[in-house]
Amino acid sequence: MPKLNVPGPKAKAIIERDRAVVSPSYPRAADFVMSHGKGVEVWDVDGNRFLDFVAGIAVNSTGHSHPKVVKAIQEQAEKFIHISSDYYHPIWVETAERLSQIAPFSEPAVSFMTNSGTESVEAAIKLARYHTGRSQFIGFLGAFHGRTMGSVAFTASKAKYHQKFYPLMSGVTHVPYPDPYRPLLASRPGEDYGETVVRYIEEQVLGRLHAPDQVAGILIEPIQGEGGYVVPAPGFFPALRRLCDKYGILLIADEVQSGVGRTGKWWAIEHFGVEPDIVTAAKGIASGVPFGAMIARQSIVTWPVGAHGNTYGGNPIACAACLATLDLIEEQYMANAAETGQYMMDALEEIQARHPSIGQVRGKGLMIGIDLVKDRDTRAPAAALRDRTEALCFQNGLLVMGCGPSSIRMAPPLTLTKAEADEGLTIFEQALTEAESMSER
Repeated sequence: MPKLNVPGPKAKAIIERDRAVVSPSYPRAADFVMSHGKGVEVWDVDGNRFLDFVAGIAVNSTGHSHPKVVKAIQEQAEKFIHISSDYYHPIWVETAERLSQIAPFSEPAVSFMTNSGTESVEAAIKLARYHTGRSQFIGFLGAFHGRTMGSVAFTASKAKYHQKFYPLMSGVTHVPYPDPYRPLLASRPGEDYGETVVRYIEEQVLGRLHAPDQVAGILIEPIQGEGGYVVPAPGFFPALRRLCDKYGILLIADEVQSGVGRTGKWWAIEHFGVEPDIVTAAKGIASGVPFGAMIARQSIVTWPVGAHGNTYGGNPIACAACLATLDLIEEQYMANAAETGQYMMDALEEIQARHPSIGQVRGKGLMIGIDLVKDRDTRAPAAALRDRTEALCFQNGLLVMGCGPSSIRMAPPLTLTKAEADEGLTIFEQALTEAESMSER
């Protein structure tokens, strides 16, 4: 398969203009300058076609410019584009009712609508402190919860997110994520590694650092995103739920990347058989229109008028996009994520058998991580190999993105067909084979 000439001349010109006027703080995965997209396919300004296995970092859940989402946006835009949250509008209420229906609670839910994932996390932090009257939190190493000053205090995937921004919000203690592939703690004989992590929290954090009645909440990604698409050990969430119940601590599930059908269920935490107290959502909830929500058990939403608010939350166009997205996911794409995701996992395990550099294939639904290693026995991360593979995928017409120490994440639109999966995985294996040969030279 011949490589694409990327970036082409038009893309290079736009990238040069970008460098002159756009903040250099934005990380860029590749020199891709998008012209248009349809479904899983995207084209750059020079006419090169790509398969998009990133989907705006799990945002374009219904693919690029799904006609039903486009129609919903257009119809709402013709009525009115904005009314602030100081007033009411029907589609806002309808959206909140729909979110309550899909919330992973056995009691009614209340939503606070936002514009992004980090805002949803900020709202969860504030509500947890307000409701419990406590000040301390527990987060996890490898986590990504956003970059605003509250959520970035929980983010612990890269040191650069904190560098020169201290002091951060106080009161956050980080513990190891329950990663059974690279455990940081020693388990007792016969103990599930997830239970090991919860025992560490109770014995060391609650036993030595914070009195339990000072901890407001535990914030966690049910499947860790930027940390490596890590699926926790199976015993973790049941044990964590018991711990939270024991001490009156709120369990906050950050489902910004893993939620809204991506894993084959509405919420990734549903795979583990427990209910959280608060869920944070964004990314795939409105097919690319900026929209998010903090969804909480009604019984804990005890703050009064004016305690928290925003201007754009519940924007009518975003609500219209959200409702259309939820309809499509419920009607067909959540089931497709489960089926096509398993198809990809099976195919990747076959590729793994041919490539010792693949240490682990993990994930649920269409949230898939491929962990590249220098040696399967030591599980030493192969970051350079991952970076070369990602770059070669781009040159061959596939958009993927790294995460964690040495993983490649695949989070395509939930519309992905098996034929598109086959095409993308063929490109991926070709790129990995070439990257492996380069490392041997």
